Amino acid sequence: MSMPLVYLDNNATTSVAPEVLEAMLPYLRDAYGNPSSMHDFGGHLSKVVDHARGQLAALIGAHPDEIIFTSCGTESDNTAIASALETQPTKRHLVTTKVEHPALISQMNFLQKKGYEVTFVEVRPDGICEPETVRAAIRPDTAIVSVMWANNETGVINPIAEIAAAVKEKGVLFHTDAVQAVGKEPIDLSVTPVDMLSLSGHKLHAPKGIGALFLRRGTPFRPYIMGGHQENGRRGGTYAVPNIVALGAAAELAGAHMAEERRRVTALRDRLEAGLLERIPAVHRLGNPELRLFNTTAVSFEFIEGEAILLLLSENGVCASSGSACSSGSLEPSHVLRAMGLPFELCHASIRFSFSRYNTDADVDRVLEVTPGIIRELRRISPFTPPELLR
Repeated sequence: MSMPLVYLDNNATTSVAPEVLEAMLPYLRDAYGNPSSMHDFGGHLSKVVDHARGQLAALIGAHPDEIIFTSCGTESDNTAIASALETQPTKRHLVTTKVEHPALISQMNFLQKKGYEVTFVEVRPDGICEPETVRAAIRPDTAIVSVMWANNETGVINPIAEIAAAVKEKGVLFHTDAVQAVGKEPIDLSVTPVDMLSLSGHKLHAPKGIGALFLRRGTPFRPYIMGGHQENGRRGGTYAVPNIVALGAAAELAGAHMAEERRRVTALRDRLEAGLLERIPAVHRLGNPELRLFNTTAVSFEFIEGEAILLLLSENGVCASSGSACSSGSLEPSHVLRAMGLPFELCHASIRFSFSRYNTDADVDRVLEVTPGIIRELRRISPFTPPELLR
């Protein structure tokens, strides 16, 4: 009999919710027309797209016409930054943090090679980016500031309302990568002065291949993908109707269940953390313990390698992560943890467990059952383990 799967890598991707799958299936099977067509078979689907736009807008406190559908969070991030530079050609400076997702870090590194200047601001040892640090980095030639809402590796939540207000006082555009926050944290863009916000469907139980960019009314904008008249000329490309419908359904589902999910999943996360800290010596919880996503815990086990832990967890049916799925395969330690000032060996020994609404107490029981033995065995064969931990 095969062992049950315990999936605790939901910050990498989530399963498609049954309700979401049911909502999108008709547009894969029967209503397969193109919303941009003149005939009724396709043309009526524009109303379906608009309905999904409204569902997503309601989740984040936006107007429906402020939502631009994209293919993913990476495209949304890249679009926001590129637009800010295209609409302000005399401004050649950008501000971001050292703990951003690779989608943004890679773009910033590319822009530096093209002659732009980028300031990567520091974060505190608990992973928080302080508003005053961001404010101090802004210059007269700053085109845009981008600070993530919640970190994908540690779950740490930044004070985005305060950071955005500090940036707007300087008259500079502000973007936030909210890929990990949307659907988990209450977001109301009617009161938070964000100009652009990126999100991705597969982080909130929609399929991969659909994301969105919030663009506040009146914000100067240039399209990143050019083509037809879709999205009011703001993003070319045929509408992916099934995925758009799925994102709308997932957004509505997230809004309806967020409070209950927070209560139940927080309890699961806290029980896992407490169990690991109680049963395994020399374990460190990473990041701010209070200001973080309710579904995320990041821990580091001294004297061993995180990749070895992940392999043995996987052999026992447990899926976890050592950080961002977009940078897996790299032997370099997490840039997020290094920016927080963690010692090199702790960066290499970090594991992230991230929950969803579908996780159960049995999942936590399984992780607590297998992890202590895995850590014990890896420390036994590690040349760095102190003898007292092997007794």
